[in-house]
Amino acid sequence: MKIWIDADAAPREVKELVFRASKRLEVEVILVANQSIWLPPNSRLISGVTVRDGANVADQYIAEKSDSGDVAITADIPLAAQLVEKGVFVLDPRGEVYDDRNIGSRLATRDWMDHARGAGMELSGPRPYSQRDRNEFASSLDRVLTRAIKTRDRKSTPQRPSGPDPASSEPGEPFA
Repeated sequence: MKIWIDADAAPREVKELVFRASKRLEVEVILVANQSIWLPPNSRLISGVTVRDGANVADQYIAEKSDSGDVAITADIPLAAQLVEKGVFVLDPRGEVYDDRNIGSRLATRDWMDHARGAGMELSGPRPYSQRDRNEFASSLDRVLTRAIKTRDRKSTPQRPSGPDPASSEPGEPFA
């Protein structure tokens, strides 16, 4: 399990919360951006990837390299939709968790707003990042990491077949 951060627009507070969680839980973090990224010194769990300039190149990198069960932080709705489809746990920097129940409507809203802007409608941008947003993100991150770790642990624990254990039967004795 890894945590991916779409780092070009992620607030500093989000990165700091993820870095603390990474240290506490021993989970690898990869920040992906179109520009140089500051990384905490002496952290063996935190790395950065700088991709070439271009629209959505960082998003493409995260979509290609992430795996089911990973966690991703992004405000990019089309990227979130791709990741949810792959089985990645996704949340935005304000603490909204994206999943298969809500990503379709979020994508439709985003597309409508993009179309409205293209048609010349003036729409307000996102509100400034607040302490409430930070608190919501911290709470959501904790819940998502708990779910991701449980999923990872279930995948790594071999499942025993139901019914009697054939290895415990005496030779020649049926175990059915």
